[in-house]
Amino acid sequence: MSRPRIVIVGAGFAGYRTARTLSRLTRHQADIVLLNPTDYFLYLPLLPQVAAGILEPRRVSVSLSGTLPRVRLVLGEADGIDLDGRTVHYTDPEGGEGTLRYDRLVLAAGSVNKLLPIPGVAEHAHGFRGLPEALYLRDHVTRQVELAAAADDRAECAARCTFVVVGAGYTGTEVAAHGQMYTDAQVRRHPMRTGMRPRWMLLDVAERVLPEMDERLSRTAERVLRQRGVDVRVGTSVKEATHDGVLLTDGTTVDTRTLVWCVGVRPDPLVESLGLPMERGRLLVDPYLQVPGRPELFACGDVAAVPDLTKPGQYTPMTAQHAWRHGKVCAENVAASLGIGGQRRAYRHRDMGFVVDLGGAKAAANPLGVPMSGPAAGAVTRGYHLAAMPGNRVRVAADWLLDAVLPRQAVQLGLVRSWSVPLESASPEVARVPGRPDAGPAGSAASAGGPGRTEPAEGRRGGEPAKARPGEEPAKSQPDSESAKSRPGGEPAKGQPGGEPAKGQPGGEPAKGQPDGEPAKSQPGGEPAKAQPGGEPPRKHPGRPGADGASGKRHRTSESARPRPAHAPGTSRKAAEPSAAPKPSTGARRSEAPGGTRSSGRTRSPGAPAPTRSAGPPADPGPEPPPNQPPPGPDIAPGPVKRTDGPAVEGDS
Repeated sequence: MSRPRIVIVGAGFAGYRTARTLSRLTRHQADIVLLNPTDYFLYLPLLPQVAAGILEPRRVSVSLSGTLPRVRLVLGEADGIDLDGRTVHYTDPEGGEGTLRYDRLVLAAGSVNKLLPIPGVAEHAHGFRGLPEALYLRDHVTRQVELAAAADDRAECAARCTFVVVGAGYTGTEVAAHGQMYTDAQVRRHPMRTGMRPRWMLLDVAERVLPEMDERLSRTAERVLRQRGVDVRVGTSVKEATHDGVLLTDGTTVDTRTLVWCVGVRPDPLVESLGLPMERGRLLVDPYLQVPGRPELFACGDVAAVPDLTKPGQYTPMTAQHAWRHGKVCAENVAASLGIGGQRRAYRHRDMGFVVDLGGAKAAANPLGVPMSGPAAGAVTRGYHLAAMPGNRVRVAADWLLDAVLPRQAVQLGLVRSWSVPLESASPEVARVPGRPDAGPAGSAASAGGPGRTEPAEGRRGGEPAKARPGEEPAKSQPDSESAKSRPGGEPAKGQPGGEPAKGQPGGEPAKGQPDGEPAKSQPGGEPAKAQPGGEPPRKHPGRPGADGASGKRHRTSESARPRPAHAPGTSRKAAEPSAAPKPSTGARRSEAPGGTRSSGRTRSPGAPAPTRSAGPPADPGPEPPPNQPPPGPDIAPGPVKRTDGPAVEGDS
């Protein structure tokens, strides 16, 4: 008889605790599968210290395979659940797809950044929910301070040294507190020319900092922040965000290059697709963390609306403490449902207090209801984190010790780009990468043409100027009004003004001697070169595929991905391949005009030597092109070219 399979979706506080407890309870009596986008458990409360340079990223990342024995890790992100078929569909980090069958399913997918309908926030703000966002913020803040130190303009320096944090909860308060200390340390070692000091602003629509905590702790935190120089503004938020600053709800405009969004979180959107009863985006469960009517389905953590038995009619808040405790109870109830463990039990909690790390020796804490502040609260806070972490305790303590005796390393590594950590993301723990459908600029180009594409995705349609390739001039003032006359289905190019048959093709017979006796028309894949100064208009090559005349889109093949026929140097390409065979489109337009002027998509003055596009130095490069030479056309693709002034060379790719 096969063992039952338990699939856990998510390895946050709830998912990790569920897997660890089930590993201990089942003892090879069930197969435990953990589905998570990363191979580590992230200890979120210490993430602000990563952004401030106190802790290295791996200190807050606990290996899943190294700390969860008898648990099979599957890297991937769940994107669909078939409740009737009892399967989970997922996508792995490289785009592959897979399906997991389950007998018991635990949903612990966690939460993502909460978005508000404020203009410009999604485009210009960054969240703080994962390691990529923390690493980006650390690099970004370091870069802004360094740029401000080199700036002569006082207004620019002030904008770069202003950092706006929205949301005065746990995360926002700690980010502002640690950030002010980090930037002050940078400026002490490298003072700014204007004598300015970095300015951190903490905004919240609530009437006080840390509104969810005891009022005495809130006053302690606000006092420490103001003493440190943080501009705390309660009852205020962002009305609009732009690239150069933010407009606040009180009418104030703040020039800044940094907007950190710590307003809150919302449950992972995965649970919304199940069609089950919800409570403000969270999946409704009973006190046993089981979905009513679905005995095989459990949910815990931020995606679950768990009844608070100590406060009838309410649900437990979305905090790390509750998620950690949910995980243990959920694991015990899952084991009980399989007949492995003991009796199931309802989730009931007792408030143990809260801690907020304010940087240095300062903190605010109320362990067991006793309010504390100052160094004593700092010691309690760090002791609590060391005890709560499931691993890396010695390394974290060592980093704290080194930070106390050595200056921080204020360097930017540039590993995470702005576009790879958008605010609106279903997976803030994973940075977007080039080549994925949801990637940023680099990914867009890759997805447009795939690996090996030799031209950017932009500037290829509707006359958009093509970006210049290495060694060429930028493509400014490209003609963008040419019609598709010389494309298949359009008018022949010979009807253009002054159009003579393009005789004297390099390495071949005149145009009239080509197959079918047709004149050489415009080369494949390009716009007609009519009205270009310095040469006769080109003609189409017979038998070569051109562009789609109906849509105006070219179907081009990457030159680097297509095998080229071998031909010896000094031998024309025509001699190396049959003239009657259709030639694939390379996008290069090269034809010899009657006067000996060669048109290749760029315009040269009459009599000027052809510019070299070889991969290496040619035998006779000739003089430099004239300074008034127009830029290259958008339709030149790299590839073998034919020359009449020397041996054939390979085009750069």
